[in-house]
Amino acid sequence: MIKILLVDDHSVVRMGLRMLLNNQEDMNVVGEASEGNEGIQKALELKPNVVIMDLSMPHGKDGMSATSELKRLLPEANILILTMHDDEEYLFQAIESGASGCLLKSAPHDELLSAVRSVAAGNAYLHPSATRRLMEEYVGSVKQNGGTGSSFSLLSDREREVLTLIAKGFSNKEIAEKLVISVKTVETHKGNLTEKLQMKTKPELVAYALKKGLLGYGNRGIDG
Repeated sequence: MIKILLVDDHSVVRMGLRMLLNNQEDMNVVGEASEGNEGIQKALELKPNVVIMDLSMPHGKDGMSATSELKRLLPEANILILTMHDDEEYLFQAIESGASGCLLKSAPHDELLSAVRSVAAGNAYLHPSATRRLMEEYVGSVKQNGGTGSSFSLLSDREREVLTLIAKGFSNKEIAEKLVISVKTVETHKGNLTEKLQMKTKPELVAYALKKGLLGYGNRGIDG
């Protein structure tokens, strides 16, 4: 059973989400919050599998700040951002804040359910237009850096593993635990990656991993 926490300042939206999610055999809404600080407290208390976080909450802590703080306090949290903004600024901020996925509020119900199941399984999820924007970012960085087509062959197997985990949203500590190496070694691999690929930002690395097929990504999600 996927335990879900809803964080949205509109009670009508929470009610609709709760009805949809609780109607699924594998999902259960275990709590609700109307702003970011309350959402953090509820998440620490309830330990949900997925936190569905509204991005824009004018009263209290906003969704982006809450996501960043919650990932710091509860690194294993799987956070799915809901937003009305189909904008690369918000997309990149969501990735940098540690969100496991980003979905437009206008998305069909089936897509929301797929996104919840994907992030609950520890995978990442991006809506199709977000994927397109990441790919545009990747193409732009390739042109700016004079092409990175041959750079992939320069990466060691370990660096490719680290790149894949970075793109899936894992922190340095989590990557170190998964690969049974030190955090310092992870940082060294990341330094090598950015130097060899000539990429400095996480969105660029995500787009590159996506382009190279390291995430097994289709139009509907990033598989683990």
